[in-house]
Amino acid sequence: DANRQISEYKFKLSKAEQDITTLEQSISRLEGQVMRYKTAAENAEKVEDGLKAEKRKLQRELRTALDKIEEMEMTNSHLAKRLEKMKANRTALLAQ
Repeated sequence: DANRQISEYKFKLSKAEQDITTLEQSISRLEGQVMRYKTAAENAEKVEDGLKAEKRKLQRELRTALDKIEEMEMTNSHLAKRLEKMKANRTALLAQ
């Protein structure tokens, strides 16, 4: 009876050691996954930061370009009015 219990305990010990080995392998695999995910997350954050900076730069450039367009439209309008005045003056002079 004692020998049967001993062999039973030896079997249980062997099974427990196998379980421990399996769990250690799982831990190692999961730690590797965590490292890969961490690296991927850090890279994604760097890319995101770069994209945000690029977006800010492009928005500044857009604002500058829109301001220049507005300024040029105002200048164009002003010059068109001056041209009309000059044409009117010329017509008035020719009519005299």
